[in-house]
Amino acid sequence: MPNHRSKLLFIVNPGSGNSKTDWPKAITDYFESKPYDIELFKLPNPCEPETINARIKKAKPDKVIAVGGDGTVKLVAGCLLNTDTPLGILPAGSANGMAGEFAIPDDPVAALDIITAGIFKKIHLVRVNKELCIHLGDVGFNAFVVKKFEEENVRGMWGYVKAAWKVLWTNSRMNVEIMIDNEYIRRNAAMVVIANGTKYGNGVVINPKGSLEDQLFEVVIIRKVSFTEIFKMRFTHADFNEKKTELFQTSSLKIKSRHHLHFQLDGEYMGRVREVNAEIMADGLKVIVPEKNVEM
Repeated sequence: MPNHRSKLLFIVNPGSGNSKTDWPKAITDYFESKPYDIELFKLPNPCEPETINARIKKAKPDKVIAVGGDGTVKLVAGCLLNTDTPLGILPAGSANGMAGEFAIPDDPVAALDIITAGIFKKIHLVRVNKELCIHLGDVGFNAFVVKKFEEENVRGMWGYVKAAWKVLWTNSRMNVEIMIDNEYIRRNAAMVVIANGTKYGNGVVINPKGSLEDQLFEVVIIRKVSFTEIFKMRFTHADFNEKKTELFQTSSLKIKSRHHLHFQLDGEYMGRVREVNAEIMADGLKVIVPEKNVEM
């Protein structure tokens, strides 16, 4: 009997981010002399999940790899929920938060080594207002920044900084009612974060207690946008000032407001809402991670 050749399906977003790597070429070159069958599928624009599901069903791959940023990862992850097919990640976007969670490097060879030699881990996800959240969502300040960022022509870090500077002088604090499991609290806050992951794509560690395997997500309440707190989140990772930043762990969340709030999920602006409902999706996705991440 001939040995089974593992089949890998790469879902490539050709318009993703500002990566300098020619990922299709890097993938093809890497597997040229390796015993794998590979298929590259370039996402059309726009692309519906049904298109990806059809390609996965046709290809019958052993692994599916998202080649893009967090938006691409989220799109592919939604097609693999509660299946036994593992998801691999190649960081080809302008925001690669999930790749960062698993310490997947930008170097294409090193990243592809993980696809072939990594281990499988089951992680939880979060369902927010009936939408899938794989990484981070929030209401308030950062969601407004994401909206402005999407309107700017400047991409990458400078585009985000420009958008944040505009929002900083115009965004007011929210008065929100929050139900965390069975605990009710009321807060005046600049933003409330629904944190499945630990840090934003820009390296800001918003959720130092986060784990993708503990069947809980975190709620981070930023009472006031503070440069000292942002500095700690980005560089020193020192403890939060509880008067400015609160952190809770939960399996469910409800946020209510009398006024409409800016809302984003995984870097995509979702509009304005007056209510947010979130719940854990336990062991919803199998992912390929470096072996050193066996204890995440």
